Amino acid sequence: MKKTLYIFLFAFTAIITLSNCREKTTKEKIEDHVEQVGDDIEEGVEEIEDEIDDATDDN
Repeated sequence: MKKTLYIFLFAFTAIITLSNCREKTTKEKIEDHVEQVGDDIEEGVEEIEDEIDDATDDN
C-alpha cells in the first residue's frame, strides 16, 4: 500500500514539475510584452505627473 502511494506521489510531483517547465507560446509572450509596455506607460505618466506637481508647487 505504501509503495503504491509513493509511486503515485512521485508521478504526481513529476507531472506538476514538468508541466511548469514548458516553453511559453507566442501568444503568452505577446501578452507579457503588451503588459510590460502598459506598465512602462503608466510609470512614464506618473513621472510626468510628479514633474508637473513639482513645477506648479514652486509658483
